[in-house]
Amino acid sequence: MADLGSRTGDEFADEYDGGAGPDHLRDALANLDEELADQRAAALRASLSDYELDDEDDELLAGFTAGGEVVQTLPALPVVAIVGRPNVGKSALVNRILGRREAVVEDTPGVTRDRVTYKAEWLDRAFTLVDTGGWEPDARGIDRSVAAQAEVAIDLSDVVLFVVDAMVGATATDEAVVRLLRGTRKPVFLVANKIDDARQEPEAAALWNLGLGEPHPVSAIHGRGVADLLDEVMKALPEVSAVAKAELGGPRRVAILGRPNVGKSSLLNKAAGEERVVVNELAGTTRDPVDEIVELGGKLWRFVDTAGIRRRVHLQQGADFYASLRTSAALEKAEVAVVVLDVSQSISVQDLNIIDLVLESGRALVLAFNKWDRLNDPDLENADRRRYLEREIEQDLAHVQWAPRVNISARTGRHLDKLVPALETALASWDQRISTGKFNAFLAELVAEHPHPLRGGKQPRILFGTQAASRPPTFVLFTTGFLDPGYRRFIQRRLREVFGFEGTPIITNMRVRERRHR
Repeated sequence: MADLGSRTGDEFADEYDGGAGPDHLRDALANLDEELADQRAAALRASLSDYELDDEDDELLAGFTAGGEVVQTLPALPVVAIVGRPNVGKSALVNRILGRREAVVEDTPGVTRDRVTYKAEWLDRAFTLVDTGGWEPDARGIDRSVAAQAEVAIDLSDVVLFVVDAMVGATATDEAVVRLLRGTRKPVFLVANKIDDARQEPEAAALWNLGLGEPHPVSAIHGRGVADLLDEVMKALPEVSAVAKAELGGPRRVAILGRPNVGKSSLLNKAAGEERVVVNELAGTTRDPVDEIVELGGKLWRFVDTAGIRRRVHLQQGADFYASLRTSAALEKAEVAVVVLDVSQSISVQDLNIIDLVLESGRALVLAFNKWDRLNDPDLENADRRRYLEREIEQDLAHVQWAPRVNISARTGRHLDKLVPALETALASWDQRISTGKFNAFLAELVAEHPHPLRGGKQPRILFGTQAASRPPTFVLFTTGFLDPGYRRFIQRRLREVFGFEGTPIITNMRVRERRHR
């Protein structure tokens, strides 16, 4: 039989499209006697006692249970919003309260742009902490959008922390923020930041003139005074929020990924039905992951908008570097990733790297081809683009041809309803389990028609197989020898053809075991 060393799994599968094709296997498994299949699988499993197994093998073979998520409604956590003009240390204070470096911090003003929520805890009380972009009264362009998000955060909070740079003193912008806060009728704490030692405390006393009561001197960077501030905040914080929605424990988590300026934030805003995220032509507008509970297709989802992943993370600096790290962390917390591609531009290496990042994380995958409305433009360039797009998809995305594709316009909302069936399909595949009996019957049919080629005069055999886990579907094969990568890809391809698994990566692991010495 021909050598598989330099051939792909698809080439191997193409050569063996004979008797054990997908239809043949489907028919065989459709007529399968489940009870008989389970008995055969039990016999195969028992035969493994003749081989050297370790404790890990025994644990694997003990069986697995698939747990399902239950949607739970929890009391609405009280909300604390942190506001102030740019570069007074709001995000540094967020990190100090959280006890970890979560918010992106840089000396450059305007790093935070969206209102970003975090779960925090103090004195055994949980609350929601909201970081905002710098507020300025006469902002224009993207700065106006940032200020609007800060104003929304004030309206949707129970307590407000107003941060002022005590070393600079009260500015005209600070006084404008005070006028805004006086109309809220919410408890407001005046935080005099950057008071690093007792000698600087007279600087904080000067802020009494703002008329918001006693200034609380703190150093967000060093932690000085933050504990005392939080003790006072807890006294004013209600047990249940008067403004926030009830917490939902079960919505599926969807990360929106893509390179900068492909329309990720526009997609979240359109899905949420509000300007939840700052959108601007400026690439890299989003820095922190922004999550939002969204009702779409009659179901609740937790959408997470992430920073655009640039070409080379290790060459990025400052805010962009930390934003990329947080994007990766958001992906780890998600269940399915929607990778947004701009159809008006060629599929780039950067797009492929982002897709590879999703595959490495083991998350379900949906491809959203955005700005589709632009291809309807009679412009000659767009007409050419439409002709080349399918060819690019066929060539560049062949390795993820199993991922559902949706053609959308985040700007107009066109075909946004098609995103829900794609997400549901991908998540159902991600959760899918195949019984051990059916999987071993599948392997028996497959190997009978297409046995593994000889290697050095020996032919590795598959002794037993089981699905070790879902999310993503992970299969373990006990074998007498190493299976060629091409043959493993061949098995994966047949798994997709017979069982679906649309929208999820499949992992196949091997455990090569030798016979016990008698």
